[in-house]
Amino acid sequence: MSFAITSISPIDGRYSNQTESLKPIFSEFGLIKHRVKVEILWLIALSNDSDIRELPKFSNQNLKHLNHLISEFSEKDAKAIKQIERKTNHDVKAVEYWLRNQLKLKKMNKANEFIHFSLTSEDVNNLAYALMLKEGLSSIVIPSIKKISSLLKSNAKKFSTQPMLSRTHGQTASPTTLGKEFANVNYRIERQIKQLKNQEILGKINGAVGNFNAHISAYPKKNWPAFSKRFITSLKLTYNPLTTQIEPHDFIAEIFQNVSRINTILIDLNRDVWGYISLGYFKQKVIKGEIGSSTMPHKVNPIDFENSEGNLGLSNSILNHLAEKLPISRWQRDLTDSTVLRNIGVGFAYGLIAYNSCIKGLNKLEINRSVINEELEKSWEVLAEPIQTVMRKNGIENSYEKLKEITRGKGKISQQKIHHFIKNLKITKEDKTYLLQLTPQTYIGVANHLAKEN
Repeated sequence: MSFAITSISPIDGRYSNQTESLKPIFSEFGLIKHRVKVEILWLIALSNDSDIRELPKFSNQNLKHLNHLISEFSEKDAKAIKQIERKTNHDVKAVEYWLRNQLKLKKMNKANEFIHFSLTSEDVNNLAYALMLKEGLSSIVIPSIKKISSLLKSNAKKFSTQPMLSRTHGQTASPTTLGKEFANVNYRIERQIKQLKNQEILGKINGAVGNFNAHISAYPKKNWPAFSKRFITSLKLTYNPLTTQIEPHDFIAEIFQNVSRINTILIDLNRDVWGYISLGYFKQKVIKGEIGSSTMPHKVNPIDFENSEGNLGLSNSILNHLAEKLPISRWQRDLTDSTVLRNIGVGFAYGLIAYNSCIKGLNKLEINRSVINEELEKSWEVLAEPIQTVMRKNGIENSYEKLKEITRGKGKISQQKIHHFIKNLKITKEDKTYLLQLTPQTYIGVANHLAKEN
């Protein structure tokens, strides 16, 4: 797919093919489209209400036309609205005037005065953004993250029994299995996905300062809060009953912080895999024609994980700023949120680029069992932990100190030295047999079961 070589942002340039799916939702077109949807559905809701006699119920033919405006909204329509905005210098008002023109074309102009009836621009905008977020999360963001989760889960089971040396503080530590380490990450990701899927997406439609002032002036006996709630829930959003002119965006901050946590977990994954590639635990599938280094032909660099880490950082910087800024507004309203909200797609786009890179990297990994097993075979010092634990069980005093004396700071400890120490212990025959049969490869606890079952 071609892209503009002059694009300032790599989202619309170098990586445009990876972010294409976000454009219909989070672009200017997407925002305008969702504004049109909110305005039309509000108009239909008013017409269906028996208390509002001045706006007759729409005929089936008129409803078909109104729903067609939503379903078939095009870039041409969005450009026409932008053309009106050049005169009005107001984006939401431009939508209203475009709708008036559409209704006139179908001789529905009697309903024109009820377009944008009792609404403030923020009534339309907050619902448009809520619908955009709902669609973007469910159709693109969460499915992309779940692809990573699926790969992690598959690797957890596939490598559940492959023993691997652990490192705490960078030093050799009690062995684990490769599958268990994949399972650890996937459990964290799945937990965050669950929270993200259960996140409430709020909306309000209550006028200039949240009190239904204009609504009551026209229809003082009507229960506008109840009407508003029915409308919001019909959009499959959660009704927020108490707001100023703006919906306070707390739920958006919650979403962005949730996605940011997922991104941080993935940064952790990228760095760990990068490290394991460096240790030789993983090889990477060679793609014919690819070049790892401009000067060193032998190199197969872990570029996918590096690319993913970099873009996750960019995503988090934007999402975290939005999460901190959006819930703050001076008094009943200021416009600082308006320009910031236009960047919500940017935060998701950098994330999407990162998810794709991580998926690509994970699919290129090949386990190097010989390196993993060789390193385990050289690390008999890790058995100091089970030996001193069994010694404690048998009532041997200062067991920790005795193991510390022969292992700490001594470098690599041989199998012979470990076995010599075990043979001289005054412990039960059963425990001695167990310890003598134990190896760094078999000292993995229940890691293999944990990897398979979770």
